[in-house]
Amino acid sequence: MPHIAVARLWFEANSFAPEPASLEAFKGREWIAGDAALTTYRGTATELGGLEAFLAERPHWSATVLRCTSAQPGGPMEDRAFATWWEEVSAGLASREWDGVYLSLHGACLTESEPEADLAIIRMVRGIVGPNTPIVASFDFHANISPELAGLLDGASAYRTYPHTDMAECASRALHLLERAIGGERLHASIVKLPQVLHSFHMRHQSGPMAEVWEMAKALETPDLPDVTIFGGFAWGDSPTAGPSAFVWGVDHAEARATARQLTDAIKSRFPRFAVNLPDTKEGLARALAAPEGLVALLDPADNPLSGGACDTPELLRTLVDAKLEVETVFAFLHDPAIVAEATKAGEGAPFRASLAGRTTPAFGPPVPFEGVVEKLTHGSFLNEGPMEAGAPVDLGPTAVLRTGKLSIIVTSRKEAAVDPAFFTLHGIDLTRVRLLANKAKNHFRAAFQGRCSAIVECDAPGPAALDLLRLPFRYVPEAWRHPVG
Repeated sequence: MPHIAVARLWFEANSFAPEPASLEAFKGREWIAGDAALTTYRGTATELGGLEAFLAERPHWSATVLRCTSAQPGGPMEDRAFATWWEEVSAGLASREWDGVYLSLHGACLTESEPEADLAIIRMVRGIVGPNTPIVASFDFHANISPELAGLLDGASAYRTYPHTDMAECASRALHLLERAIGGERLHASIVKLPQVLHSFHMRHQSGPMAEVWEMAKALETPDLPDVTIFGGFAWGDSPTAGPSAFVWGVDHAEARATARQLTDAIKSRFPRFAVNLPDTKEGLARALAAPEGLVALLDPADNPLSGGACDTPELLRTLVDAKLEVETVFAFLHDPAIVAEATKAGEGAPFRASLAGRTTPAFGPPVPFEGVVEKLTHGSFLNEGPMEAGAPVDLGPTAVLRTGKLSIIVTSRKEAAVDPAFFTLHGIDLTRVRLLANKAKNHFRAAFQGRCSAIVECDAPGPAALDLLRLPFRYVPEAWRHPVG
């Protein structure tokens, strides 16, 4: 009867975001352990949902779920938050012997003092459980993978979709490798990295250069190569191991190595097709309004919360306000608890004046003057419709919708990406009546909205995840890796 330990720290850090990720950011999104973790996420499209399904099929297995936590991407994780999580997890790991360990990680976590936090976690776990206890991990596709992991893990897998709709399946793949390891089978790992940081705009799994490499990886899997994984890396995570890579598990080490090199060669040969050029916000707005009838999306990736944005940069909002639009427009969203509190105090229907955005830093532009009304107030809680993280609970904290003319502006107390239809339903917004949806988002938005929009237009604005990497103060990523490809 195998008994395994489970722990989770899922966090993607943008080294240039204006606010660090606090302990409260993790406790406010996901802070769970024990049987409650399995009960809460049963049937959801998440790693913990995949774990619960895997265990349900193996009644002779048991698991102790230690502290599991996640936060929306943001600035580096505060050391205090990391220490709080690790103190609890390390005590649990040291409390007994285990048949195996499953770690649900991201792969692009940074803390205030550790530029390779996921690697540090796996080193420390290995130090507690010893060299003979199998350890497997699941990762986000945007992980910045260290080659050292090949000697620390007994199995690993990553998301094979972008937008990420296969989180549960990813956990299952990693757990199947753990099952093989517990059964006594030894697999060899090979990791090959490329010295280049790539933007992720053209890494979607449905089409484009990375989709082709994903198909190649899938075709290369065999019983002797049970997991063939590629990573795109995370461009705004200042890590010594930033950039794309391949991570292959095989019965024969030489075959695994050759396969990993084949995949990285395939990515490298497609470098020119990963190049990105985007219009500014004014040109982006003009293109969006010229699109065919129906809902059209105008995306601001530079402040995308799923790339570590603060949902606080003003450029796109200023463009919308200045345009005095004559079509129904929704702006999603600003993260500003103080504005929500002021709107709540004023009440629905009350006149409202404020300076919006630019709360966290003046680096991306001054605030935007606003004069309008409080259109709606909400409690901020809903369940994702999916397909991404379908069924998972979301808590935005209290929220407000402000309105001026044809423009509605959503403001939240907590930062959670507006990539699920239920986000808008919560705020009383009927998207069939909206012409323009301006959103701080990127590729994950497409999971639920590609089929709902007549067009999706991306623009570039000042922000912590802006296109020009050469202007950012990297410390660990070599300068030569940051030059645009193409």
